[in-house]
Formats: sequence, C-alpha cells, structure tokens
Amino acid sequence: MSNPRIHLVVAACRNRGIGMDGKIPWRLKKDMEFFKKITSETENESKENVVIMGRKTWMSIPPKFRPLKNRVNIILSNTMTEPPDGAYLAKSFSEAIKMSTTEPMKDRIESIHVIGGSSVYQEALNSNYDCRIFLTKVDADFECDTFLPEFDEKATALVDNPANVPSEIQTENGTNFSFVVYDKICS
Repeated sequence: MSNPRIHLVVAACRNRGIGMDGKIPWRLKKDMEFFKKITSETENESKENVVIMGRKTWMSIPPKFRPLKNRVNIILSNTMTEPPDGAYLAKSFSEAIKMSTTEPMKDRIESIHVIGGSSVYQEALNSNYDCRIFLTKVDADFECDTFLPEFDEKATALVDNPANVPSEIQTENGTNFSFVVYDKICS
C-alpha cells in the first residue's frame, strides 16, 4: 500500500455544512449505517480499515462508541500528548498516512478513510493521493459552523453505480438525501 487511494466519507447539507457545535445537525440512521458499512467492511476478512479524524471529530463521537469498532482509529492532534485507549495519535495527515502504509500496520490495513473534520478533508483533497469521495448529499438547510471544503467537481469524476452504494433517493425524518461518489485522480 505504498501509494494508497484515500476514501473521504462525509455528509453535507445544501450549504456544504457538516456540523454545528461539534455535532451532526441531522439524524439519519441510514446514513450512519452507510458510514459504518463503508468504513468498516473489508474484502479480506483478516484486514481492517483505518479511519483518520481530527481531535474535534474524535471528541464528537459519543464516548460509548470510541474508538470506532473494527477499525484502526488514528487521531490527528497537535495538542493531545497521549493516544486515547484503542486509538493512535498522529501529529499530521502525512504522518497518519505513513503509519497506515508502513510496518507494523501496513500488512493489516485494507483501506484508509478520512472521516473529518473540515481541515482533515481539506488536507486529503489537496494531497497527491487519489481520493474517492463518498458524499451523502442532505437535501435540506441546517445551521452549521463547520463546512466541507470546496473541491473542483470538474477535476473529479462522478462514479456511476458504484458497488454497495444505494442509487435511489432516501427519505428519513422528512429529509431527503442521496449517496454520490466522486473520484479525484492525481496520477
């Protein structure tokens, strides 16, 4: 896994908002199930996936769900001095990628997923790594203070009918949403 493809998994509403006060402003059970499936399922059952997140994203996960099960959790932080139980700590995005792609971790990792927040998504999008973006488009307006960074949709390709991604519009709690997948190819 010397030059991995990075997977970004994110849900955003119409204004590209992804969070408010450290929380997701909507509750969509099907989206959470999709997130869990994408970030935890592997083709090789002897391997795991990595989830890379910033400290604020880690803190936004309810304590009873930390670390995210059946995934290698890597937290990016310049302020934490010790990794929380069951997680790894990296000072930078590049350090987290290096941890995931070198010994002793590389042989047990299948895929690398970025799960937030905004600055970590920005680093992944600006990196020289190919990225697959799993975007849940929430067709509603929510007040947000954290946003998905803009990415050049012309420099990405919409993936038509990707495996394991529902193609129909979903409705839950009176909110419509859909799953779309983009590829950003650097090579």
